[in-house]
Amino acid sequence: MKAFFVLLPFVFISFLLPGQIIPMPNAHAHNDYEHDRPLFDALSNGFTSVEADIFLIKDELYVTHNKPVSLKNTKTLTELYLQPLNDVVKGNNGQVYPGYSGSFFLMIDFKNDAEGTYTKLIEQLQPYKHLLKTKTQDGPVTIFISGERPIGAILNDPENLISLDGRPNDLGQGITADKMPVVSTSFKSLGFWNGNGEIPFDIRLKIRQLSDAAHKEGKKLRLWATPDDPASWQVLLDNGVDLLNADNLTELKTFLLSR
Repeated sequence: MKAFFVLLPFVFISFLLPGQIIPMPNAHAHNDYEHDRPLFDALSNGFTSVEADIFLIKDELYVTHNKPVSLKNTKTLTELYLQPLNDVVKGNNGQVYPGYSGSFFLMIDFKNDAEGTYTKLIEQLQPYKHLLKTKTQDGPVTIFISGERPIGAILNDPENLISLDGRPNDLGQGITADKMPVVSTSFKSLGFWNGNGEIPFDIRLKIRQLSDAAHKEGKKLRLWATPDDPASWQVLLDNGVDLLNADNLTELKTFLLSR
C-alpha cells in the first residue's frame, strides 16, 4: 500500500501529455479531498482549481470538512496536496499542466484558529516556495485562503506566499489582485433559483454587477452553493462567473469541452 502512494504522482505524470488533458480555467473542484483520489481526479479531468478544508490539530494541518474524532485515517495537507503538487510540477518541467501558463489554484479553507493555522501553513510552505506565484516569482501554483481568513497577516506578508479569497465588500478597498485573486460569495446571498426555468432577472443582474466589479480589479469571481448542472453553469458563465464549483468532475469537464 505504501508503494502505491509513492508511485501515484509519477503514474499520473505519464498521462500529462499535450493533447491528452485540456486544462480548463473555469473548473473548480468543490471539496476536492472527498474524491477517491484527491488532487489527481481533478488533474486527470483538467481542473485548474481545487478546494481543501483544513483544521489545525496538535500542531499539524489536517484535510477534513469537520473536526475528526480520530486522526487515524485523516491525511495532512502536505500528504494530499503540497508534496503531490511538487512531484507533478517536477515531472512536468515546472508546470502543473505541460504548456499551460495560467495559475493552478489551491483554495484552502481555514476551519479553525485563523492565526495559528496561518503560521503553521507558512512554515509548511517553506520547502515548496518554488511552486508558488509570489511578488518575486511566477510559480505555477496560487494559494488563496477562505473560511476563517487571517486578513491582516496575509495582506501584510511581504513575500505574498498566499493570498485571500475575497468577499463582495472587499471590492473597492484598494486590495490588489496579487493579494486577492478571487472574490467569492454564496449564490444564495443573491436570491433563490434552483436551476429550473429562466433565472430571475434581479439575480442575473446581481451576478453581472458583481462579476464586472471583480473583473475591473483583475479578480476572478466564484460563487458557491450554486445549482450543480450544465444549464446553471451556462448561465453563470454568460454572466461573468469565472470559477464554476462542481462535485461531479466529469460532468463539468464534458460541459466545458463541449463549448
